[in-house]
Amino acid sequence: MVAAWVSLISNILLTVIKITVGVLFNSQVLVADGAHNGADVIASAATVGSMRISSRPADEDHPYGHGKAEVLASSLVALILVAAAVFIAYESIHALFEPPTEAHWIALIAALISLVWKQVLYVYTIKLARTLNSKGLLATGYDHLVDVYASGAAVIGVGLGLIGQYYHFEYLSYGDPVSGIIVSVLVFKIAITMGKEALDVLMEKNIDSEKLHHYIELVQSVPNVKRIDRLRAREHGHYILVDVRVGVPGYMTIQQGHDISREIKRSIMEHHSDVFEVLIHLNPWYEDEDNTSATDKKQVSPTI
Repeated sequence: MVAAWVSLISNILLTVIKITVGVLFNSQVLVADGAHNGADVIASAATVGSMRISSRPADEDHPYGHGKAEVLASSLVALILVAAAVFIAYESIHALFEPPTEAHWIALIAALISLVWKQVLYVYTIKLARTLNSKGLLATGYDHLVDVYASGAAVIGVGLGLIGQYYHFEYLSYGDPVSGIIVSVLVFKIAITMGKEALDVLMEKNIDSEKLHHYIELVQSVPNVKRIDRLRAREHGHYILVDVRVGVPGYMTIQQGHDISREIKRSIMEHHSDVFEVLIHLNPWYEDEDNTSATDKKQVSPTI
């Protein structure tokens, strides 16, 4: 939560700084970047709210927890970034058809402050997001990365304008809006990637094959598991839900089957701290079902 609040307060301050300096010193790319930060304020507020909701324990109405609240916030951030990309592109293209504005050192300093500030926030937020496996913080981290690009473009654009004024190269004065167009493309690309990842979680796409096969290996290592009939897993925000169907000897008692289920669950959750629940269904298995070796009897159909 601390990282989310730091992001929110930072975005508010940077929005005020960039728009104020951009308007006072006629920097299109800085105004556009400030407007993007204004959208980030909404995104950061959504992340703070979603993290509060997602941290709530499971209840009667939400037996699988509230983890997808962060995914919804991530989707909102993606939409905001798309809108920001369109706005930056429009303002920058419009500026190309206007007389070039005079660049100022104050605008360059403001852009440099934003660049350093956002780079620090990006590194901090991404590291924490990966540690906590938080979709909301991950979206905020990507948003900071977009700001790093935008601020970098502002530095280049304003810097080119200053060089153009000093050496009387008028065409360099258009470096500001051209940089804004480049930023809009980068912002749009990150927004699409982020939106796709959020949509995959909302549509309950299976997790990556490498992690899935590690689950399979763990299940196969449990004694008396003769066959894996199905193994599926899906992300639910910052945690994962796993569904397993396995074949065990049909002559075993309910207690023995229960012990096998408990061992499967313990094995997976012990090796993967991000797994919130393992749902297990036992099917009877008999030796005469096939004539293959004991090793081959552990058949796997994880996508069925």
